[in-house]
Amino acid sequence: MTLLECRNITKRFGGITALNNVNLSIDEEEVVGLIGPNGSGKTTMTNIVSGVYRPDQGKVMFNGREVTNLPPDKRFKMGIVRTFQIPQPFHSLTVLDNVLVALTFGCRNVDSGSRRREAFDILEFVGLADKAEHYPASLNVVELKKMELARALAGGAKLLILDEINAGLNPAEVGHAIELIRKIHKSGVSLLVIEHVMKVILTLCERVVVLNFGHKIAEGTPEEIRSDELVIKAYLGEEYRIRR
Repeated sequence: MTLLECRNITKRFGGITALNNVNLSIDEEEVVGLIGPNGSGKTTMTNIVSGVYRPDQGKVMFNGREVTNLPPDKRFKMGIVRTFQIPQPFHSLTVLDNVLVALTFGCRNVDSGSRRREAFDILEFVGLADKAEHYPASLNVVELKKMELARALAGGAKLLILDEINAGLNPAEVGHAIELIRKIHKSGVSLLVIEHVMKVILTLCERVVVLNFGHKIAEGTPEEIRSDELVIKAYLGEEYRIRR
């Protein structure tokens, strides 16, 4: 069943067309990658899906309901949740309390004791329970990204938008992040993965959408994308071409 459907999305900023008649869909429990060079429209599409921007043309459907004109907070409560490339925690709150804020905003539990236990369980899920009473300033890059994922899960994500979650990580850390993202997916969450780290896209994604200059130039499995001449020329380069 289709969870997210963006139909004929066009977005302009002055005389610049950031997205031109782009279609994007994600099924329940599917992992879809969104790739393309800088300036291709990835961030604009992410902001359209999450409600930061409204399209000039087209519509956004989520779980069978049109959400084109809904603001980010309404979409968050429906289950459209995103992470950010640079984590944005509440620095005056502990890690546990950062997760509690998301739980409280999502109104997933009424009892404060239950919320606190659920927040701790989420930190255990992402491997950050030992940092529950620490403050964000004491966390390293990997731990900050885990906290970002924990807050997203606390929001009750049905669709989790991962905006370059692996930026700044070394290869070993990327490998661990892939395993955690797989774990999140197996819990029943659909994923839209925006990435420049191609190992993540090729390993995780069932389907990949490629943007260039605001146009969708390709869509298919990772194998199909790696053999697409337009994608190789516009973005991937010969390094990722499948040799036949």
